[in-house]
This record gives sequence, structure tokens and C-alpha cells, in this order.
Amino acid sequence: MSLMASPSLLLLTLSVLLLISAAHSQRQPLLTTAYYRRTCPRFEQIVQDTTINKQISSPTTAAAALRLFFHDCFIHGCDASVLVSSTRFNKAEREADINLSLPGDGFDVIVRAKTALELTCPGVVSCADILAVATRNLVVQMGGPFYTVKLGRKDSLTSRAADVEGNLPRPTMPMDQMIKIFESRGFSVQEMVALSGAHTIGFSHCREFSSILYNYSRTSQSDPAYYPEFAKLLRSACADYQKNPTLSVFNDIMTPNKFDNMYYKNTQKGLGLLKSDHALSSDTRTKGYMDLYSRDQNAFFQAFARAMEKLSVYAVKTGRQGEVRRRDGAVNFIDGEPGNMKR
Repeated sequence: MSLMASPSLLLLTLSVLLLISAAHSQRQPLLTTAYYRRTCPRFEQIVQDTTINKQISSPTTAAAALRLFFHDCFIHGCDASVLVSSTRFNKAEREADINLSLPGDGFDVIVRAKTALELTCPGVVSCADILAVATRNLVVQMGGPFYTVKLGRKDSLTSRAADVEGNLPRPTMPMDQMIKIFESRGFSVQEMVALSGAHTIGFSHCREFSSILYNYSRTSQSDPAYYPEFAKLLRSACADYQKNPTLSVFNDIMTPNKFDNMYYKNTQKGLGLLKSDHALSSDTRTKGYMDLYSRDQNAFFQAFARAMEKLSVYAVKTGRQGEVRRRDGAVNFIDGEPGNMKR
């Protein structure tokens, strides 16, 4: 038997090697904590200084950034698409109905950090990375757990309001639908409950829970899940919500300026604001986790940190999938088409 390979076998082997080589060349770069070590060594410090100063001047910034981050990541991944402003040719994500109430402080802290970074290392740091790190920093500043944020995300080239509806959990959704939204993105029920603990800071507009606060049923003015005196106070605080849609109430009335597990304790006592809060405490699929996190803050912090690390890398764009924007609110254009600055 000849030891010489036939021409057809050599050709097949060469084809396989070429396919493997092509697959490796198309593989996207991995995120890493050292991504800006050489190209922008002051990245972490600049974002840290920005978030500290902004939080001191505007104490609602942490909750605003956290909500902004969720709303960004759940629509096509953590790619800063929610930051893009609409144009006359395109209605962007931030113009979707559910995003109209996103607090301005969340956007402003990213603008400030991006401006400072562009002065130091122009065209290097993506808005998506800034949003991810700023959110983590602000959670820690409020007393929450530290978690690792890997870097190297690119900013999206598109942002469409039409992509939002039905893809973000709403407080009025049935539990089945909420679970489906999380599970479709690879998040378990436990991770959903842990991420819901973000409601330990921030506020909700009265109109978001008015349907369970007024004229709930023939026998009860408000949802019986509310502690009666709490419902009475809420009805008073939100009395003019139809005339004044900006009226809001702290999600956690006990420790609104501290990231802790009080959200879970409050909800169990009938002090939760939203319909989804009440559902999480009563549904058999979620109640056990609500009980656990109300008893054990360390368990909540550990679960929240793991879930945030997982969320922060959900469907991220790397390499040529995106770009580094010059400005956080606008996609770059080169020769009339979206394009990357530096990769």
C-alpha cells in the first residue's frame, strides 16, 4: 500500500484547514478587564470620579443608571443603543413609550464620563463600556455589592423604538410573561428575582401602579396585597397623578438611599409598590427566593452580583459588530454610512 496521500485527500485536508482558519479569523475578541490598560489607562479612574461627583450632586443617579442599563441590555444586548437620540429619519429606542420615563440623570452621567474620556483618549472607549462600569460603580456607592465588569463592548449601529415593545418587563405583566422574557435571554427565575432587587433604590411613577391603587374592585379600593395604611398613604401621595404624570414614590420607603435587601422585606409586609412586586411575593415559582433574600442580605448580594455579571455580557457586540461612538447619543457616519472609529 502506498504511503503517498492521493491528490484528492490532500485537497480535502487543505479545505478543512482553510475552513478552520476562517472560523478562527471570524471569532470575535473576548471581553477582558484589561481591555483599556494600554489604550486608555485612566479609564477606570475617570469613570469613578464622574460617578462619584454626579451621585453627590444628584442622589437619584444610581437608580437612574441602573434602570437605563437594564433597558439597554434587554433590547439586543448591552450595546448602548438606548442612548441614541432619534432623528427625522429614525425613532430611536429612547423614544419608545416605556423608555420615555427614563430619568435624565442616567443619561447625563454617561455624557459626562464620555466627554471626559474623549478628552483623554479620543475614539477609544465605547459608550456601552462606560454604561456598564458606571452602573456597577453607582451600585457600589449606594452600598451594594461589587461585581466584575469585563470590557471591550462596541456600540450598536442601530437603535429602533419598534424593537422595544414586548421585550422589556412591565410591572403590569402576568408572571408567566415576565418569566418568559427573562428565560428567552437565558436568565432563570432565581436570577429574575435577584435582579428585581434593584427596586431597593429609585422610584416609580404613580401611573405605573394606579390600576391597583384606585378602584381595584367592588369590595376593595386598592389591591388587598397592600398593607391598608400604606395604600391609604399612597392614594393620598398620588391623588393628582392624572394631572401631574411626574408624581412618583420611592420603591423602598424604608431605606430609599441604600442598596440593601429591604425591598424584599417591604414587599412581604405589603409595602411593595408595583403589581409585579406583589406577584413575586405570592407566586409559588418566585416566593421562595423572595423569602430567602428578605432573610439573608448576603445571599441577595451574591445572587445580584452574579446576575449582573451575566447581564453585562448579554449579547454584547465586539470587533466589527459595532463601533466606538464619538458621541454617546449619535451613531458615527463615514461617507454617509455607519462606521467604526477605532477597533
